[in-house]
Amino acid sequence: MPMNRVCEMTGAEFPLFAFSHCRDVVAAVSKAGGFGVLGATRFSPEQLEEELAWIDAHVDGAPYGVDVLVPEVIDARVRELSDNRSRAEAIDSAYQSFVNSVLGRYGIAPEAEMPILAERMGITPENGLALMEVAFRHPIRLIANALGIAPPAMIEEGKKRGVPVAALVGAKEHAIRQAEAGVDIIVAQGTEAGGHCGEVSTLVLIPEVVRELARKGHDIPVLAAGGIMTGGQMAGMMAAGAQGVWTGSIWLATPEAETSEAFREKMVAASSRDTVRSRSRTGKPARQLKTAWHDAWDDPQGPGTLPMPLMGMVSEPAFARIEREAATGNEAARELVSYFVGQGVGLVEQVRSSRQVVQDFREEFVDAVAGLSAALGPE
Repeated sequence: MPMNRVCEMTGAEFPLFAFSHCRDVVAAVSKAGGFGVLGATRFSPEQLEEELAWIDAHVDGAPYGVDVLVPEVIDARVRELSDNRSRAEAIDSAYQSFVNSVLGRYGIAPEAEMPILAERMGITPENGLALMEVAFRHPIRLIANALGIAPPAMIEEGKKRGVPVAALVGAKEHAIRQAEAGVDIIVAQGTEAGGHCGEVSTLVLIPEVVRELARKGHDIPVLAAGGIMTGGQMAGMMAAGAQGVWTGSIWLATPEAETSEAFREKMVAASSRDTVRSRSRTGKPARQLKTAWHDAWDDPQGPGTLPMPLMGMVSEPAFARIEREAATGNEAARELVSYFVGQGVGLVEQVRSSRQVVQDFREEFVDAVAGLSAALGPE
């Protein structure tokens, strides 16, 4: 397809941006003509260095990017906690007892103490900035930030190195703040999206953001995100003013992804109503596959969720236990298997390779555009 501004800025052949925590997905998508974006939050700086070095060696020179999380707003309850040991000590032991109670109903043995997350890991501003520094040491063609305004250090370094800075937003007023801060690309993400998301639907958010940016005099390209699983949807979002799409959930159902076989099977079986927007995994509203875990944390009799990053320090070890049990044959534990995924999960009908997903997006996009042209009739 002819290049648009996003393609020109990033080197993407086809403006299908694929967010994934798995380096294999990132490399496969970029080599297939899309644009892979590695989610860095799960890694320490040392681990991210290894991941990006691997991508550099396996992407065959194709462009790729990195997504980090540098939260703008820090809950007052955790603002003074500067390391993971002090954060862990701030979590009441009742939380581990509650986790053991929930998991115990599904045949998962209790653990006396909650594991302490390794230092330099977790969703905090300092960890995000450390990951950003690692990313800029590699030949990335995009860096993205979510959970607030992209930090000045990211914008300054991006301009210095000629690397476009993207920022995720869930409302038109957030897009204006990002534009005024100096970001290069807006990723407008609707509530259908997996992971952290707002409350406005993608169908409404995209034209709102495109229109508001134009009204305020900001000539910034927009990528559409949230529930986009097909090339036809991609064509619709571009007809609404976006210059490409930012996708995440669709890649979770690929064999290259970091997801387990149990979760991929649940994705194929799930409907679009099987997700929930919940604070029970990270401490901020994030859409994920709904299980009894979420019901337990929503129960008024429970201890209530913790702020970020404390909630993740409680939930991630628990979900690791769930996955281990499910993998070793505990059928009850499979009921608790969950992950961040959007409402588009209802459109996942089978497991496909990342390369095949890119190819299907291309073909569906072309067919949708041709269909629209045909509907207009001869000139």
